[in-house]
Amino acid sequence: MREAAFVKQNKDKWLEFESVLSNKTHIDPDLLSDIYIELTDHLSYAKTFYTSSNTERYLNQLATKAHQRIYKTKKESKNRLISFFKTEFPLMFRQHHRELLIAFLTFAFFVFVGAYSTASDDDFVRTFGLSDGYVNMTLENIEKGDPMAVYKEQGEFHMFLGITLNNIKVALMAFGYGILFGVGSLYIMLRNGIMLGSFQYFFYEQGLLWESARTIWIHGTIEISVIVIAGCAGLVMGNGMLFTGTYTRLESFKRGVKNGLKILISTIPFFIIAGFLEGFVTRHTEMPDWLAILIIGSSLALILFYYVIYPIQLHKRFSEESTNKNKISLQPTE
Repeated sequence: MREAAFVKQNKDKWLEFESVLSNKTHIDPDLLSDIYIELTDHLSYAKTFYTSSNTERYLNQLATKAHQRIYKTKKESKNRLISFFKTEFPLMFRQHHRELLIAFLTFAFFVFVGAYSTASDDDFVRTFGLSDGYVNMTLENIEKGDPMAVYKEQGEFHMFLGITLNNIKVALMAFGYGILFGVGSLYIMLRNGIMLGSFQYFFYEQGLLWESARTIWIHGTIEISVIVIAGCAGLVMGNGMLFTGTYTRLESFKRGVKNGLKILISTIPFFIIAGFLEGFVTRHTEMPDWLAILIIGSSLALILFYYVIYPIQLHKRFSEESTNKNKISLQPTE
């Protein structure tokens, strides 16, 4: 790779690293370790192919600064968990918005496939979308005048606990199947997308689309969104095996696993919120439409802000701070 291309490919990342290292406040030890490993890898590459260049000198300075910060930091911050959710994770996740988009588009496509297949074949919802037992139970509830009775059958706490654990299990599958070069995670998106599409079209056929949507999406907005994000985590791990960049395949895979796990960990609070909503709130089907819409809208806004808008804003702020402080030329030598 030519030096100019190498600089162009990594310049934004280096500026972000410089901003983090220039920050005099505490840096999360894991983040600091990641920065140091990546900088030393890039420095080694620069020493091999661009000896005595400005790029090599710049990376050597950054790597030295990272090394000093590592050995200066002897104790982990008591606020490490806060730092993870507030800074470390959003900055890292900004690099994986592409995988998030792929997971979302795959899921959305198969939602339409599930809905279309159910519309075309009356048996599809029983064979591929939902089980016979669930369909029969729902039809009985519709006849009794309470289509959403399934959300009232268990006690609040038992339902909250069971749903939360089940959702975490699905997320673990979406991530773990990423070991199959990401294809397994896409399969989980396929399966869940078809189920959702079949489910919603089934209620549409019964003339209950709005009633089902206003009820189900109270908890489903966060639940479905975070399953897609777990699929993104699986794709990150799979990509680490396929696209190694300047790393060895083993190192790239390790980084993919580590970043995927961080994404997965970030979803746990949201699964708890979704489980709480399904166990304690969704059962109140008598609530006014405006309240249901408010909960659904707030849930969607929370997901979009934390996983899309906030990482972009944070990355932009760090990059701007880095640019303002940057006094070293990154132009490659002729």
